[in-house]
Amino acid sequence: MGTAEDDQSLAAFLATVSVGDILTGTLAGVTRSQTTVLLDDFADDPIGIIDSLDLSWRSFRRSDLKAGDRISAGVIALDPPGRRVWLSRSATENPQLWAYLKALLPGQRLSGTVAAIERFGVFVDLDEGPNHPVFPGVGFITMPELSWQWFEDPAEIVSVGQHITCEFLAFDTHNGEARLSLRATQPDPFQQFARDVHVGQILHGPVIKLVPFGVFVRVADGVEGLVHLSELAASPIETPDQAVQIGDEVTVVITDIDAPRRRLSLSRRQAR
Repeated sequence: MGTAEDDQSLAAFLATVSVGDILTGTLAGVTRSQTTVLLDDFADDPIGIIDSLDLSWRSFRRSDLKAGDRISAGVIALDPPGRRVWLSRSATENPQLWAYLKALLPGQRLSGTVAAIERFGVFVDLDEGPNHPVFPGVGFITMPELSWQWFEDPAEIVSVGQHITCEFLAFDTHNGEARLSLRATQPDPFQQFARDVHVGQILHGPVIKLVPFGVFVRVADGVEGLVHLSELAASPIETPDQAVQIGDEVTVVITDIDAPRRRLSLSRRQAR
């Protein structure tokens, strides 16, 4: 905790700094988890912090930096209460990539080619984007952002070499990626479904997933609802497989519709 004078000095300095700025300074300390920087324009305290993931997009490992080294880094976040300026050295290692990502706007449509499909998401080689120093594409789609529909393998939604158009969500400063959404370019089937149905309505569909607290049932294309364990059978059960299995066709009744959160509650017990 600094003195009132120190706090005023820090506030005055932070008022001149914005996310995306490039700052220079001297390394004050280097540990496995983070590096502290004494910034040229604020020599009172080593408030610059570089997380280990932000040292380099090329290696993602601790570099050979040492205290006393001079560096330049991009500002990725400001934390006045914590007396910290979070920095990324990767920004100055890859100025073309950093500038491209920083200029993107949320909601902007970007096109590219699916470069790789992993169990955690999909890499996209953007048409207008630069190459990434590590990954096969500078665009990345997480699993939830691939589709409104239920799926287990991202290869069910896209294929390598496919040309797609996505919506830009955010600049991932740690990985140097453009986080994208493919599903945002398509109508949300849940919203139309929610307008067409009502609590108490009887529906039919297959069980698509068993979880400890119940099962999910597909009641329309791209729309799944949860049948809680307590609503699966007339008699109490301990696990969902005591009542149903994946693929079983079941009859359910709607007990609640939460359109903003895209949640549909169903009951198999009350539908009998």
